[in-house]
Amino acid sequence: MQRLLLRSRASFLQLPLTVIVTAYAPPAAAQPYLSQPLRRACSNMASSAPHPVSSTAEPEPAPAAVPSDASSSAPAPAPAPAPAPAPAPSPPAPSAGGDKPIGAPKAPRASKEKKPKKDGAVAGMTAGVSALELNPQPAFIQSRIEMFERIQKEQHEKIAALPREPIKITLPDGGVKGGTSWETSPMQIALGISKGLAEKTVIAKVNGDLWDMDRPFEKDSSLELLDFDHPEGKKVWWHSSAHILGECCERHYGAHLAVGPPTDEGFFYEMGMNSDRIVTSADYTPLETLAKTVVKEKQKFERLELTKEQLLEMFAYNPFKVHIIKDKIPDGTSTSVYRCGTMVDLCRGPHIPHTGKVKALAILKNSASYFLGNKDNASLQRVYGISFPDTKQMTEHKKFLEEAAKRDHRRIGKDQELFFFHELSPGTAFWLPHGTRIYNTLVDFMRSEYRKRNFQEVISPNMYNAKLWETSGHWANYADDMFKLEVEKEQFALKPMNCPGHCLIFASRDRSYRELPIRMADFGVLHRNEASGALTGLTRVRRFQQDDAHHFCMADQIEQEMDVCFDFLNHVYGTFGFQFNLKLSTRPENFLGKIETWDEAERMLSASLDKFVPGKWTVDPGDGAFYGPKIDITIQDALKRKHQCATIQLDYQLPQRFDLQYRSAEGGGEADKDKKMARPVMIHRAILGSVERFVAILTEHFAGKWPFWISPRQVLIIPVAQPHKEYASKLQAQLWGMGFFADADLTDATLPKKVRNGEIAQYNFIFVVGSEEVESSSVNVRNRDDVGVKGKTEVIVFDKVCQMLKALKDERRLENKLI
Repeated sequence: MQRLLLRSRASFLQLPLTVIVTAYAPPAAAQPYLSQPLRRACSNMASSAPHPVSSTAEPEPAPAAVPSDASSSAPAPAPAPAPAPAPAPSPPAPSAGGDKPIGAPKAPRASKEKKPKKDGAVAGMTAGVSALELNPQPAFIQSRIEMFERIQKEQHEKIAALPREPIKITLPDGGVKGGTSWETSPMQIALGISKGLAEKTVIAKVNGDLWDMDRPFEKDSSLELLDFDHPEGKKVWWHSSAHILGECCERHYGAHLAVGPPTDEGFFYEMGMNSDRIVTSADYTPLETLAKTVVKEKQKFERLELTKEQLLEMFAYNPFKVHIIKDKIPDGTSTSVYRCGTMVDLCRGPHIPHTGKVKALAILKNSASYFLGNKDNASLQRVYGISFPDTKQMTEHKKFLEEAAKRDHRRIGKDQELFFFHELSPGTAFWLPHGTRIYNTLVDFMRSEYRKRNFQEVISPNMYNAKLWETSGHWANYADDMFKLEVEKEQFALKPMNCPGHCLIFASRDRSYRELPIRMADFGVLHRNEASGALTGLTRVRRFQQDDAHHFCMADQIEQEMDVCFDFLNHVYGTFGFQFNLKLSTRPENFLGKIETWDEAERMLSASLDKFVPGKWTVDPGDGAFYGPKIDITIQDALKRKHQCATIQLDYQLPQRFDLQYRSAEGGGEADKDKKMARPVMIHRAILGSVERFVAILTEHFAGKWPFWISPRQVLIIPVAQPHKEYASKLQAQLWGMGFFADADLTDATLPKKVRNGEIAQYNFIFVVGSEEVESSSVNVRNRDDVGVKGKTEVIVFDKVCQMLKALKDERRLENKLI
C-alpha cells in the first residue's frame, strides 16, 4: 500500500479511502482498548460508546487457499471485553429502531425465564444466533438514508442549474463522440457503441482517472472503458463487492463498519460488534443469502460529496468512521460517500453501475484484526469474500482454491516434517532436519553463485545501539517495526536489515577507488516486529534470513552493477523455472534527501530497466523506500499467483548519513594530506528475499515434489527381503558419503507397503534391491514422476546410477530424470 500523506482536498480526492486508512500509523501511547486519538474521537459521541474493536493495515496477502482456521505461527487477536465509556454527557436511551450503542450497559433481568440482551447486543439479535437479518434494523440505517436523500436532492438541484455545453469525448482509437457537459455519461457513450460493450464494462477512465459509468462528464474528456479482466477494473469490481458485503454485515449483525478494501485476491470488510459476538463459519450462508438478495435488487451505486461537518453528522453513530473523518479529512474540505441499498459508506470510489452485475459472490474465511493496525486497540471481526461476473469463473476459482489448499506450505511442511511453529515463539520457524536440508541447500546455492560473481560474504552483529538507527534514519521511520531492548540504561534494537551494519564495515578503514565495486553479502538473522494477527506460516514471520547484499560503487559503475544484479536474478529464477515481472517504485512522501538526487536515481534505474527488459516494466509511484527508489521483482508460481521476492534499491542517502568515503583517482598517496575523497553509491539487493518466504513459495510451486538437487529426500533404498538388507545398508552409506540424502527402509513391512511409504514421502527415486541386484551390483530404479507407470522400473548398475545422480544434482535440473 502506498504511504500517502493527505495535504489538501485535491490530493485527498485522488486517493482511495482504503489506502488512506491502511496507511495510518497511530501514536504509540495508547489506552487498554483504544489508542488515545480514537478515545478522544469516541468521547464526543453521545449516541455510542466506543466498541472494543480494531483493524489492521492491509497485510501481505497470504496464499489464496489459506482458510481462516488454518494453522499459523500465532493466533489472531480475540475480541476483548467492552471498555468503559469515555467521559461524556449521559447518552440517550437506545432508539425504538434498535440502534443501541455498542458497549451500552446491560439491561436489568426481568425474570428467570426471559434473558436480557448482553453487553453491547443489538436490538433484534440474540448473541450467537445466525438469523438472516435483524428485525428491526438498527435506527442508524434509516437516519443515514434520510440524510443522504436530503443532501442528494439539494445537489441534484445545483447540478441541474449548471450551464450545459457541447463537449468532445475522445476514445482510445482516436475516435471522437459528441456529448453535453453534466448530462452525457460514459454509460451513454458505451451504449452508443454497443449494448454488449456497455454490459461488459465495469468502470470508466476519464482523463486518466477512474470514473463511475453513470457520472456525467464535466468537460472535454478522454475515455477508456475497462472490463473485469483489466487490473483496475477488477479492483473496482471487488471494491464494489466489499460494499455489498458491508451492507449484508450491517443487516445481519447490526455491526459498525470500519474499512472494506479490495485486495489482490478479492475483498474484505471488518467491523465492530457486541462484546460476545464473533463471526463463525455458520454465518457464511446467511451472508451469502443476503448478498443474493442485494444482487437481485440491482441496487444502484450512487455518489454524493459531503463536507467534513456533514460526514461527522452522518456517521456520528460509528466511532471508527468518526475517527477516520477527523484524522484524515482536513477542515473545510469534502469527500465522497457511496450508497447502494441501505448501505451508505465513506468512500472515494468509484464503483460498478449496480449490484446486479455481480453474478457470483462467496464468503471465503474470517479472522480478527486491529483497528488501524494498532495492537493497543481491541479486535475487529473481518470477513473475506470473492466475486465474479459469472458463475463459471466462481467455479473455476473454487477449483483453484482447492488446489492451492493442497499446496499450502503449512500443510506440506507438517506432512513432510520440514518445520513447525510454537506459541512460545510466534513468528519464528522451528526447522526440522529435512526442512533444514532445503534451507541450507538454498543458502549453499547462493554462496556458490557469490563466489562466481565476486561477492564477499561478511557476518555482522544482530543487535545495535539505537544511535546506529538514528544515523541511518530507521529510528524515525521504522522504529515501531523493530524489537527494542535496554542494555545498561542504553537503548538497543535487533537489526531488521543489514545495510547500516554494512556501512560500518565499509567505514572501518580507508577505501580506495581501486577496491570498488565492493559486493558485500550477509545471511545474518533479522527480526521484525510483525503484528501477531499478520503472522502467516513462513510468508510473514518475525525471525528470518535474507540473501542480502550491498554493492558499494562509484557513480560511473552503477550501470555495470545493475547489469550484475539483473544477470544474477535472471539466473536464479531461471534455475527454478520462474517467470518474473519488474516494477520501479519511486519517491515516497517520507523520502530522505534532495529531490534532485532522487530524480537522478530514478533516471538511472529506468535506464537499466530499459536495457534489461525494454518496454516490459511498470512504475509504482510513491512506493519507494524512504532512502531511495527501488525495483521490485515479482515471480509467478505454478498457480499463476504472483509473489514479490527480489528487490534492487539505489541509495545515495545511507552513504551520506554514514559519511562513507573512498579515495578517488585524482587523490594523492597515503601521505598526501590533500587527498581527494568521493562518496560511494550503495545498491541494496536481494533475490530470494527472505529465505523462509522463498521456501514457502517453492513448497507451493512444486506442491512438495522437490527437484532432486534441493530435495530433502532424494533416494530410498528398499531391500526385498531379509538377506538383502546388508546390501541396502551398504548402498545407503555410499550415497550418503557422496552427499546425497539417502535412506534405507530396513523395517519388516511388506515390499508394497515400503514402496507406498516412499511414494507418500516424495522420495525422488526408490531403489529396490533383491538377489538379482546384489549379484550384479545394481539397483532397480523407480522414478517418482513416472505418473501412471508406477510398475515401470529400470535396472542400472549402481556406479552408473551414482554418476547420473551427481549430474542431476550438479546441473540443478528441474526434471526428475536420470540421463
